Amino acid sequence: MFQHSYPKHGCAAFQALTGDGLNAARRRHRLSGFTLIEVMIVVVIIGILAAVALPAYSDYVKRGRLTDAVGKLSDMQAKLEQLFQDRRSYADACAAGTVAPQPADTDYFEFRCPTATATTYKVTATGKGQMANFVYSVTQDGTKASSVPTGWGSGSTTCWVLSKGGSC
Repeated sequence: MFQHSYPKHGCAAFQALTGDGLNAARRRHRLSGFTLIEVMIVVVIIGILAAVALPAYSDYVKRGRLTDAVGKLSDMQAKLEQLFQDRRSYADACAAGTVAPQPADTDYFEFRCPTATATTYKVTATGKGQMANFVYSVTQDGTKASSVPTGWGSGSTTCWVLSKGGSC
């Protein structure tokens, strides 16, 4: 049979199609992009991270908004004690023009003074919008109570629940 022998350092075009030339072309082509499986792995990893991070971030944001309620309730408690020292009565609690006017509502909480007598008061902060189902209150004897949504604990009659799990 007829066999043709090609020189080792012959035609450059022929070497590009065979031997090291073809492997080098394949390596250059492989390094120029990502395979579908590589892209899918990245998508799955991002999905897993998002599934864990988004709920944690949402809880973090809610905890930050809770300070809006408890801060104003604490401030109101101090003002009401000052009112009592001045007048020996809580009867004017939350009245405009007094040292202890009703706190202004915020984007996430409404503040009310549902009961105020000469010797007692109760101030509540009720969540609205994204903070719905959060209710905090304080009374004249310093009792702090909270009602929180499912997943945040069972609420408390002795403290303000400030984090998921029911801790005060």
